[in-house]
Amino acid sequence: QDNSFEQFIINYCNEKLQQIFIELTLKEEQEEYIREGIEWTHIEYFNNAIICDLIENNQTGILAMLDEECLRPGTVTDDTFLEKLNQVCATHQHFESRMSKCSRFLNDTSLPHSCFRIQHYAGKVMYQVEGFVDKNNDLLYRDLSQAMWKASHSLIKALFPEGNPAKINLKRPPTAGSQFKASVATLMKNLQTKNPNYIRCIKPNDKKAAHIFNDALVCHQIRYLGLLENVRVRRAGYAFRQAYEPCLERYKMLCKQTWPHWRGPARAGVEVLFNELEIPEEEFSFGRSKIFIRNPRTLFKLEDLRKQRLEDLATLIAKIYRGWKYRTRFLLMKKSQIVIASWYRRYA
Repeated sequence: QDNSFEQFIINYCNEKLQQIFIELTLKEEQEEYIREGIEWTHIEYFNNAIICDLIENNQTGILAMLDEECLRPGTVTDDTFLEKLNQVCATHQHFESRMSKCSRFLNDTSLPHSCFRIQHYAGKVMYQVEGFVDKNNDLLYRDLSQAMWKASHSLIKALFPEGNPAKINLKRPPTAGSQFKASVATLMKNLQTKNPNYIRCIKPNDKKAAHIFNDALVCHQIRYLGLLENVRVRRAGYAFRQAYEPCLERYKMLCKQTWPHWRGPARAGVEVLFNELEIPEEEFSFGRSKIFIRNPRTLFKLEDLRKQRLEDLATLIAKIYRGWKYRTRFLLMKKSQIVIASWYRRYA
Protein backbone atom coordinates (compact mmCIF):
# COMPACT_ATOMS: atom_id res chain seq x y z
CA GLN A 1 0.00 0.00 0.00
CA ASP A 2 2.94 2.35 0.68
CA ASN A 3 5.03 2.76 -2.46
CA SER A 4 8.35 4.54 -2.29
CA PHE A 5 11.43 4.94 -4.49
CA GLU A 6 12.09 1.18 -4.72
CA GLN A 7 8.64 0.42 -6.12
CA PHE A 8 8.89 3.41 -8.44
CA ILE A 9 12.02 2.11 -10.21
CA ILE A 10 10.58 -1.43 -10.30
CA ASN A 11 7.47 -0.12 -12.03
CA TYR A 12 9.69 1.90 -14.39
CA CYS A 13 11.42 -1.35 -15.41
CA ASN A 14 8.02 -2.99 -15.90
CA GLU A 15 7.00 -0.11 -18.18
CA LYS A 16 10.13 -0.61 -20.30
CA LEU A 17 9.50 -4.36 -20.55
CA GLN A 18 5.91 -3.66 -21.56
CA GLN A 19 7.21 -1.26 -24.20
CA ILE A 20 9.38 -4.03 -25.67
CA PHE A 21 6.32 -6.32 -25.65
CA ILE A 22 4.27 -3.70 -27.50
CA GLU A 23 7.03 -3.03 -30.02
CA LEU A 24 7.55 -6.69 -30.88
CA THR A 25 4.05 -8.13 -30.70
CA LEU A 26 1.75 -5.28 -31.74
CA LYS A 27 3.65 -2.56 -33.57
CA GLU A 28 6.25 -4.54 -35.53
CA GLU A 29 3.86 -7.33 -36.47
CA GLN A 30 1.36 -4.94 -38.03
CA GLU A 31 4.17 -3.02 -39.73
CA GLU A 32 5.50 -6.30 -41.16
CA TYR A 33 2.15 -7.05 -42.83
CA ILE A 34 2.17 -3.62 -44.47
CA ARG A 35 5.84 -3.98 -45.43
CA GLU A 36 5.18 -7.37 -47.03
CA GLY A 37 2.18 -6.07 -48.99
CA ILE A 38 -0.40 -8.13 -47.05
CA GLU A 39 -3.90 -6.66 -46.94
CA TRP A 40 -4.34 -5.46 -43.36
CA THR A 41 -6.64 -3.27 -41.26
CA HIS A 42 -4.72 -1.51 -38.49
CA ILE A 43 -5.71 -2.50 -34.93
CA GLU A 44 -5.44 0.26 -32.34
CA TYR A 45 -3.59 -0.32 -29.08
CA PHE A 46 -2.25 1.74 -26.18
CA ASN A 47 1.43 2.61 -26.54
CA ASN A 48 2.99 3.23 -23.14
CA ALA A 49 5.93 5.19 -24.60
CA ILE A 50 4.32 8.34 -23.15
CA ILE A 51 4.62 6.89 -19.63
CA CYS A 52 8.24 5.86 -20.17
CA ASP A 53 8.99 9.38 -21.37
CA LEU A 54 7.35 10.83 -18.25
CA ILE A 55 9.81 8.87 -16.11
CA GLU A 56 13.05 8.85 -18.14
CA ASN A 57 13.06 12.00 -20.27
CA ASN A 58 16.47 13.67 -19.89
CA GLN A 59 15.01 17.16 -19.42
CA THR A 60 11.51 16.80 -17.98
CA GLY A 61 11.44 13.22 -16.69
CA ILE A 62 10.81 12.36 -13.03
CA LEU A 63 14.26 10.75 -12.69
CA ALA A 64 15.91 13.82 -14.21
CA MET A 65 14.03 16.09 -11.78
CA LEU A 66 15.07 13.86 -8.89
CA ASP A 67 18.74 13.98 -9.92
CA GLU A 68 18.53 17.75 -10.30
CA GLU A 69 17.20 18.09 -6.79
CA CYS A 70 19.94 15.84 -5.43
CA LEU A 71 22.69 17.83 -7.14
CA ARG A 72 21.56 21.43 -6.68
CA PRO A 73 22.90 23.53 -3.78
CA GLY A 74 20.68 24.79 -1.03
CA THR A 75 18.00 23.15 1.05
CA VAL A 76 16.72 20.02 -0.69
CA THR A 77 13.82 18.02 0.71
CA ASP A 78 11.24 15.59 -0.59
CA ASP A 79 8.71 18.44 -0.58
CA THR A 80 10.89 20.59 -2.87
CA PHE A 81 11.15 17.59 -5.20
CA LEU A 82 7.36 17.26 -5.29
CA GLU A 83 7.02 21.01 -5.95
CA LYS A 84 9.35 20.67 -8.94
CA LEU A 85 7.29 17.75 -10.24
CA ASN A 86 4.14 19.82 -9.90
CA GLN A 87 5.75 22.57 -11.97
CA VAL A 88 7.27 20.40 -14.71
CA CYS A 89 4.71 17.58 -14.97
CA ALA A 90 1.61 19.58 -14.12
CA THR A 91 -0.03 19.16 -17.52
CA HIS A 92 1.01 15.56 -18.15
CA GLN A 93 -2.05 13.36 -18.57
CA HIS A 94 -0.50 10.43 -16.70
CA PHE A 95 0.75 12.43 -13.69
CA GLU A 96 -1.49 13.47 -10.80
CA SER A 97 -0.96 15.20 -7.48
CA ARG A 98 -3.06 17.42 -5.25
CA MET A 99 -1.46 20.46 -6.88
CA SER A 100 -1.20 19.34 -10.51
CA LYS A 101 -3.50 20.76 -13.16
CA CYS A 102 -4.39 17.30 -14.46
CA SER A 103 -5.48 15.99 -11.09
CA ARG A 104 -9.05 14.75 -11.02
CA PHE A 105 -8.77 14.13 -7.29
CA LEU A 106 -8.50 17.63 -5.83
CA ASN A 107 -11.24 16.74 -3.37
CA ASP A 108 -10.09 13.15 -2.92
CA THR A 109 -8.51 12.68 0.50
CA SER A 110 -6.98 9.38 -0.65
CA LEU A 111 -4.32 11.47 -2.45
CA PRO A 112 -2.33 13.25 0.31
CA HIS A 113 -0.28 16.37 -0.30
CA SER A 114 2.98 14.39 0.09
CA CYS A 115 2.14 11.94 -2.71
CA PHE A 116 1.91 11.81 -6.46
CA ARG A 117 0.16 9.32 -8.66
CA ILE A 118 1.22 7.85 -12.02
CA GLN A 119 -1.23 6.17 -14.36
CA HIS A 120 0.87 3.19 -15.44
CA TYR A 121 -0.20 0.83 -18.23
CA ALA A 122 -1.25 -1.63 -15.53
CA GLY A 123 -3.21 0.90 -13.49
CA LYS A 124 -2.74 3.87 -11.20
CA VAL A 125 -0.07 3.75 -8.50
CA MET A 126 0.38 6.29 -5.70
CA TYR A 127 3.91 7.04 -4.46
CA GLN A 128 4.97 8.57 -1.15
CA VAL A 129 7.71 11.14 -1.87
CA GLU A 130 9.18 10.67 1.61
CA GLY A 131 12.67 9.21 1.23
CA PHE A 132 12.96 9.70 -2.55
CA VAL A 133 15.87 12.17 -2.30
CA ASP A 134 17.81 10.20 0.33
CA LYS A 135 17.37 6.88 -1.48
CA ASN A 136 18.40 8.38 -4.78
CA ASN A 137 21.53 9.77 -3.06
CA ASP A 138 22.55 6.28 -1.97
CA LEU A 139 26.25 7.11 -2.20
CA LEU A 140 29.24 5.37 -0.72
CA TYR A 141 31.61 8.07 0.47
CA ARG A 142 35.01 8.10 -1.20
CA ASP A 143 37.03 7.77 2.04
CA LEU A 144 35.03 4.67 3.03
CA SER A 145 35.80 3.05 -0.33
CA GLN A 146 39.50 3.81 0.13
CA ALA A 147 39.49 2.36 3.64
CA MET A 148 37.85 -0.87 2.43
CA TRP A 149 40.29 -1.12 -0.50
CA LYS A 150 43.21 -1.02 1.96
CA ALA A 151 41.87 -4.10 3.79
CA SER A 152 44.17 -7.10 3.97
CA HIS A 153 41.40 -9.51 2.97
CA SER A 154 41.53 -10.05 -0.80
CA LEU A 155 37.76 -10.45 -1.23
CA ILE A 156 36.93 -7.18 0.57
CA LYS A 157 39.60 -5.39 -1.45
CA ALA A 158 38.14 -6.77 -4.70
CA LEU A 159 34.63 -5.56 -3.78
CA PHE A 160 35.73 -1.91 -3.64
CA PRO A 161 37.88 -1.25 -6.75
CA GLU A 162 36.80 2.40 -6.75
CA GLY A 163 38.89 2.84 -3.56
CA ASN A 164 42.13 2.33 -5.46
CA PRO A 165 44.05 5.63 -5.20
CA ALA A 166 45.25 5.18 -8.79
CA LYS A 167 41.65 5.16 -10.01
CA ILE A 168 40.21 7.96 -7.91
CA ASN A 169 37.50 9.83 -9.78
CA LEU A 170 36.73 13.27 -8.39
CA LYS A 171 33.37 13.37 -10.15
CA ARG A 172 30.27 12.96 -8.05
CA PRO A 173 29.18 9.28 -8.06
CA PRO A 174 26.06 8.60 -10.12
CA THR A 175 22.76 8.52 -8.27
CA ALA A 176 20.82 5.31 -7.69
CA GLY A 177 18.18 6.40 -10.21
CA SER A 178 20.67 7.16 -12.98
CA GLN A 179 22.46 3.84 -12.37
CA PHE A 180 19.17 1.96 -12.58
CA LYS A 181 18.20 3.87 -15.72
CA ALA A 182 21.50 2.91 -17.36
CA SER A 183 21.01 -0.74 -16.36
CA VAL A 184 17.50 -0.75 -17.84
CA ALA A 185 18.82 0.79 -21.07
CA THR A 186 21.45 -1.97 -21.31
CA LEU A 187 18.77 -4.61 -20.70
CA MET A 188 16.51 -3.15 -23.40
CA LYS A 189 19.40 -3.03 -25.88
CA ASN A 190 20.15 -6.67 -25.16
CA LEU A 191 16.51 -7.75 -25.52
CA GLN A 192 16.10 -5.94 -28.83
CA THR A 193 18.87 -8.08 -30.35
CA LYS A 194 17.04 -11.28 -29.36
CA ASN A 195 13.90 -13.06 -30.50
CA PRO A 196 12.00 -13.25 -27.21
CA ASN A 197 9.07 -15.50 -26.38
CA TYR A 198 6.58 -14.25 -23.81
CA ILE A 199 4.87 -16.24 -21.06
CA ARG A 200 2.13 -14.30 -19.34
CA CYS A 201 1.24 -15.61 -15.88
CA ILE A 202 -2.33 -15.00 -14.69
CA LYS A 203 -3.04 -15.11 -10.94
CA PRO A 204 -6.44 -16.83 -10.51
CA ASN A 205 -7.01 -15.62 -6.92
CA ASP A 206 -5.41 -13.62 -4.12
CA LYS A 207 -5.47 -16.52 -1.65
CA LYS A 208 -2.81 -18.61 -3.41
CA ALA A 209 -5.26 -21.50 -3.20
CA ALA A 210 -6.17 -24.19 -5.70
CA HIS A 211 -9.55 -24.56 -7.45
CA ILE A 212 -10.52 -20.88 -6.92
CA PHE A 213 -11.02 -18.72 -10.02
CA ASN A 214 -11.78 -15.04 -9.49
CA ASP A 215 -13.31 -13.81 -12.76
CA ALA A 216 -12.94 -10.10 -11.96
CA LEU A 217 -9.28 -10.49 -10.96
CA VAL A 218 -8.42 -12.47 -14.08
CA CYS A 219 -10.21 -10.03 -16.40
CA HIS A 220 -8.39 -7.13 -14.75
CA GLN A 221 -5.00 -8.78 -15.37
CA ILE A 222 -5.88 -9.61 -18.97
CA ARG A 223 -6.80 -5.97 -19.62
CA TYR A 224 -3.74 -4.35 -18.08
CA LEU A 225 -1.32 -6.89 -19.58
CA GLY A 226 -2.49 -5.83 -23.04
CA LEU A 227 -3.57 -9.36 -23.92
CA LEU A 228 -6.83 -8.30 -25.54
CA GLU A 229 -5.04 -6.19 -28.16
CA ASN A 230 -2.51 -8.96 -28.68
CA VAL A 231 -5.24 -11.56 -29.22
CA ARG A 232 -7.04 -9.27 -31.70
CA VAL A 233 -3.84 -8.84 -33.72
CA ARG A 234 -3.12 -12.57 -33.62
CA ARG A 235 -6.64 -13.58 -34.62
CA ALA A 236 -6.75 -11.10 -37.49
CA GLY A 237 -3.19 -11.87 -38.54
CA TYR A 238 -1.14 -14.93 -39.37
CA ALA A 239 0.14 -17.49 -36.90
CA PHE A 240 3.27 -18.37 -38.87
CA ARG A 241 5.53 -16.64 -41.36
CA GLN A 242 8.75 -17.77 -43.01
CA ALA A 243 11.03 -16.71 -45.84
CA TYR A 244 10.43 -18.59 -49.09
CA GLU A 245 13.85 -20.27 -49.26
CA PRO A 246 13.77 -22.09 -45.89
CA CYS A 247 10.07 -22.90 -46.34
CA LEU A 248 10.73 -24.56 -49.70
CA GLU A 249 13.78 -26.35 -48.34
CA ARG A 250 11.73 -27.80 -45.47
CA TYR A 251 8.65 -28.93 -47.36
CA LYS A 252 9.88 -29.54 -50.94
CA MET A 253 9.80 -33.31 -50.38
CA LEU A 254 5.98 -33.17 -50.31
CA CYS A 255 5.71 -32.40 -54.05
CA LYS A 256 7.13 -34.36 -56.99
CA GLN A 257 7.75 -31.15 -58.94
CA THR A 258 9.94 -29.62 -56.21
CA TRP A 259 11.68 -32.82 -55.07
CA PRO A 260 14.59 -33.33 -54.95
CA HIS A 261 15.60 -30.03 -56.59
CA TRP A 262 13.66 -26.94 -57.67
CA ARG A 263 15.34 -24.99 -60.43
CA GLY A 264 13.27 -21.79 -60.35
CA PRO A 265 12.64 -18.95 -57.86
CA ALA A 266 11.82 -20.00 -54.29
CA ARG A 267 8.45 -18.20 -54.30
CA ALA A 268 7.34 -20.03 -57.46
CA GLY A 269 8.38 -23.30 -55.85
CA VAL A 270 6.29 -22.57 -52.75
CA GLU A 271 3.29 -21.71 -54.95
CA VAL A 272 3.63 -25.01 -56.82
CA LEU A 273 4.00 -26.85 -53.52
CA PHE A 274 0.89 -25.33 -51.92
CA ASN A 275 -1.18 -25.87 -55.08
CA GLU A 276 -0.11 -29.50 -55.19
CA LEU A 277 -1.12 -30.00 -51.54
CA GLU A 278 -4.51 -28.30 -52.24
CA ILE A 279 -4.26 -25.94 -49.26
CA PRO A 280 -7.22 -23.48 -49.29
CA GLU A 281 -6.24 -20.02 -50.52
CA GLU A 282 -7.72 -18.31 -47.46
CA GLU A 283 -5.22 -20.16 -45.26
CA PHE A 284 -2.12 -18.43 -46.61
CA SER A 285 -0.87 -15.26 -48.28
CA PHE A 286 2.23 -14.51 -50.30
CA GLY A 287 4.26 -11.53 -49.12
CA ARG A 288 7.16 -9.87 -50.88
CA SER A 289 9.72 -12.10 -49.17
CA LYS A 290 7.73 -14.44 -46.91
CA ILE A 291 4.89 -16.93 -46.91
CA PHE A 292 2.21 -16.21 -44.27
CA ILE A 293 0.09 -19.05 -42.88
CA ARG A 294 -3.04 -17.98 -41.05
CA ASN A 295 -4.06 -21.01 -39.00
CA PRO A 296 -1.78 -23.22 -36.89
CA ARG A 297 -3.63 -26.34 -38.05
CA THR A 298 -2.35 -25.71 -41.60
CA LEU A 299 1.19 -25.68 -40.27
CA PHE A 300 0.48 -28.84 -38.24
CA LYS A 301 -0.83 -30.50 -41.39
CA LEU A 302 2.39 -29.62 -43.25
CA GLU A 303 4.47 -30.96 -40.40
CA ASP A 304 2.46 -34.21 -40.27
CA LEU A 305 2.83 -34.68 -44.04
CA ARG A 306 6.55 -33.99 -43.78
CA LYS A 307 6.94 -36.47 -40.93
CA GLN A 308 5.13 -39.16 -42.93
CA ARG A 309 7.21 -38.35 -46.01
CA LEU A 310 10.44 -38.63 -44.00
CA GLU A 311 9.33 -42.05 -42.79
CA ASP A 312 8.58 -43.09 -46.38
CA LEU A 313 11.97 -41.81 -47.54
CA ALA A 314 13.69 -43.62 -44.67
CA THR A 315 11.90 -46.83 -45.67
CA LEU A 316 12.93 -46.29 -49.31
CA ILE A 317 16.56 -45.69 -48.35
CA ALA A 318 16.57 -48.78 -46.11
CA LYS A 319 14.98 -50.87 -48.88
CA ILE A 320 17.52 -49.74 -51.47
CA TYR A 321 20.38 -50.33 -49.05
CA ARG A 322 19.21 -53.82 -48.18
CA GLY A 323 18.76 -54.63 -51.89
CA TRP A 324 22.28 -53.37 -52.66
CA LYS A 325 23.73 -55.25 -49.69
CA TYR A 326 22.17 -58.63 -50.54
CA ARG A 327 22.82 -58.24 -54.27
CA THR A 328 26.47 -57.49 -53.56
CA ARG A 329 26.60 -60.53 -51.30
CA PHE A 330 24.90 -62.69 -53.93
CA LEU A 331 27.29 -61.57 -56.69
CA LEU A 332 30.25 -62.29 -54.42
CA MET A 333 28.92 -65.78 -53.63
CA LYS A 334 28.22 -66.38 -57.33
CA LYS A 335 31.74 -65.34 -58.24
CA SER A 336 33.15 -67.56 -55.51
CA GLN A 337 31.04 -70.53 -56.71
CA ILE A 338 32.37 -70.09 -60.26
CA VAL A 339 35.97 -70.02 -59.02
CA ILE A 340 35.43 -73.08 -56.83
CA ALA A 341 33.66 -74.98 -59.69
CA SER A 342 36.41 -74.15 -62.18
CA TRP A 343 39.14 -75.38 -59.84
CA TYR A 344 37.13 -78.52 -59.06
CA ARG A 345 36.68 -79.35 -62.77
CA ARG A 346 40.41 -78.85 -63.32
CA TYR A 347 41.32 -81.56 -60.82
CA ALA A 348 38.33 -83.86 -61.35
